[in-house]
Amino acid sequence: MTTKPRIVVLSAPSGGGKTTIARAVRERNPDRFGFSVSATTRKPRAGEREGVDYHFLPRSRFLEAVGASEFLEYAEYGGELYGTLKREVEKVQQSGQHVLLDIEVDGARQVRHQYPPPGSISIFILPSDPQVLLARLQSRKSESIEQIRWRIDRAEYELQQSTLFDRWVRNDDLETAVAEVVAIAEDTSGRSRDRKDFEWITSYGRGLQAAAQRLYDDKQKG
Repeated sequence: MTTKPRIVVLSAPSGGGKTTIARAVRERNPDRFGFSVSATTRKPRAGEREGVDYHFLPRSRFLEAVGASEFLEYAEYGGELYGTLKREVEKVQQSGQHVLLDIEVDGARQVRHQYPPPGSISIFILPSDPQVLLARLQSRKSESIEQIRWRIDRAEYELQQSTLFDRWVRNDDLETAVAEVVAIAEDTSGRSRDRKDFEWITSYGRGLQAAAQRLYDDKQKG
């Protein structure tokens, strides 16, 4: 480890690719990055294992842990609670590794409050083309237009929150995105975003809104 261990936060809209990138970062750098296993109230998906992918908790137990200040951060997403347990973060830090968190934007804000830079670094992830993100947001064919609209509205909110993040990564090529996340995690120069980044995000938001409106119009015609 060439730099002092820090908390590396990855956030993205649904379909942005943060979970895939987080997994790849750990697999390619197992000695430098440790994963904090989050807790959630949602049911396990196929192939997910307790204590490996998540700690799956009943809602009552999750809220009890909130009351006992067991979480570094927690947030509600899609009707389910998600949170980062302090004991999991401490376990990784004690091993001398960076703590890699794959969490929502509201949780990222809580982490930044408790671990301001350089103790933490927050990275927002997006595919370069808003059309690609929109396609991923509606990839679940069984979803109703109301469900798709909720996901798009949420993505627009997350884009607004992205201005609070330290760095942005374009997720067009997995290997490139992984290398950039690793470089950001170990860069202690304090380098942040520039004007072109802000212009890109502003344009991105407009593009997503326009693409979403075309989708809604097509759904109504159909």
